Amino acid sequence: MTATLDPDRLETVFPDKKPLYPEGEARAEAERCLYCVDAPCIKACPTEIDIPTFIKKIASGNVRGAAQTIFAQNLLGYSCARVCPVEVLCEGSCVYNAWEREPIKIGRLQRYATDAVMDPSTAPIFSPKPRTTGRKVALIGAGPASLACAGYLALEGVEAVIFEKRPVSGGLNTWGIAPYKLKADDALLEISWIERMGVEIRHGVEIGRDITGAQLLDQYDAVFIGVGLGDDTRLGIPGEDGPGVMGAVAWIEEMKLHMKRGTRIGRVIVVGGGNTAIDVARECASLGGAEVSMVYRRGHEQMSGYVHEMMGARKERVRLIEHTQPVAVLRGAGGDVTGLRCVRTEGGKNVAGSDHDIPCDLVAVAIGQSKLRAVARELPGVALDARGCVVCDPTTGRTGNPKVYSGGDCTNGGKEVVNAVADGRNAARTMLAAFAGQSGAG
Repeated sequence: MTATLDPDRLETVFPDKKPLYPEGEARAEAERCLYCVDAPCIKACPTEIDIPTFIKKIASGNVRGAAQTIFAQNLLGYSCARVCPVEVLCEGSCVYNAWEREPIKIGRLQRYATDAVMDPSTAPIFSPKPRTTGRKVALIGAGPASLACAGYLALEGVEAVIFEKRPVSGGLNTWGIAPYKLKADDALLEISWIERMGVEIRHGVEIGRDITGAQLLDQYDAVFIGVGLGDDTRLGIPGEDGPGVMGAVAWIEEMKLHMKRGTRIGRVIVVGGGNTAIDVARECASLGGAEVSMVYRRGHEQMSGYVHEMMGARKERVRLIEHTQPVAVLRGAGGDVTGLRCVRTEGGKNVAGSDHDIPCDLVAVAIGQSKLRAVARELPGVALDARGCVVCDPTTGRTGNPKVYSGGDCTNGGKEVVNAVADGRNAARTMLAAFAGQSGAG
């Protein structure tokens, strides 16, 4: 069973930035597609969705068929339609760009198709095969990689059981995605759709505490590690401990799942230059933050965040303070945050005597997340690289243990949802091929 969320939570105030197409607009947009033979949009999609085919089906009125085409390659096509950075993936590769014309709105067309079949009252797109193989797979973490892997396995008649230590499934899709892209309700709707394929999710189960890696390897034919990333990285500066300083991902989770409508947002400083930093800044600005600034230690050209996202932040009155490094969090007599002390940077070094204070009420730290190493240590033969990421074959998900596979952020250090889905799908296909080979050998 999926969790029930408070309908009065703060994230519900955000409007949808890319609203659902009505039928007429969807078909008109679909008819613009040239159905390219070489289809650069397919090559730009990490899950290789046959984009021209699903768009052609929308143009002909076959919306259900369009959804089938999408889900065949990406079982989480519903959320990916909302959260994918299409500007740098499929839409960014559309041939119309070379002609300085508006690219096909692939993301919104994908949303139109997937929304149409997601309701529980709608007949299922796929029917899982009977469980006649006797195969069982355990999946650790209920984020996008595990959900995709489990879904494809279940459809082929494999018993797929996901172990999730949190009370809510979905990983960052549920509690870490900006609500103007994907709200938690929509993430949970997609999870219930995956569960209807026969996937079982066991909440409140932590590997190493409630069940050991050895037990999983003994009880299941394969294990998939899809644990994502850990807690937000800290700044390591004086004054950081205490109220008023939060990791960016932790702040997004609090806002999406727990903060109530009407919560006041004051003066905010977001530290970092990635997409998570931009998301937090945009959210705070949209919620009426008195002043919202981003502090980044280098220049805007070195930021890892997408240019189109930063442009959107600037339009929403987010101020970017470049070449600036925090050195201390300032607090008043009562312990509340009053500001952030910073220094200027040049060439990656702090400039002596450049200390200055920026007033604020909240500091959100978005400089990365830690790695979850403990799970890997529970499973013999699974190695970590120098970054602390699980080492596996990027095309198959195979680790050093022939029974253990992995995918998603815990292997790539933090990419897009669609990359995690591709990893989970590819691992499922590799497992299925291995199971078939073992059966044949028997």
